[in-house]
Amino acid sequence: MTKNPIIPFVLIMVLGFGVVFFMSIKGLGDNEDIAGEEDGAGEEAGGTDFDPEGYYEQTCIACHGDAYDEAGGAGPSLLGVGEELSVEEIRDILVNGIGAMPAGQVDEANADAMAEWVAAIGTEEDTE
Repeated sequence: MTKNPIIPFVLIMVLGFGVVFFMSIKGLGDNEDIAGEEDGAGEEAGGTDFDPEGYYEQTCIACHGDAYDEAGGAGPSLLGVGEELSVEEIRDILVNGIGAMPAGQVDEANADAMAEWVAAIGTEEDTE
């Protein structure tokens, strides 16, 4: 009596399909939970938890530099920009972009806080 050599491969294949099937069902359930968490994250960002300096370090530092003085080379210096532009003008630039700066860099819900923070860079208020 000889054993069929293909049976172990078929069993492994069936087991693999079963694992993939059950993991995909598990993933579908988790997908709804993840979507709910993402919706909640958007609400927190618009609240008082927004940290303009932390956001700058994650998003803006590559172009404007870690000392706000265009060390990255792509963006202009932000030192004293609040003396040249109003907070409203800065907000408009953050949301709509200008020149090489693309639009939508800051969410509209956080644009006011970010604009106030940018306006204070390099002023006497910033050094306090």
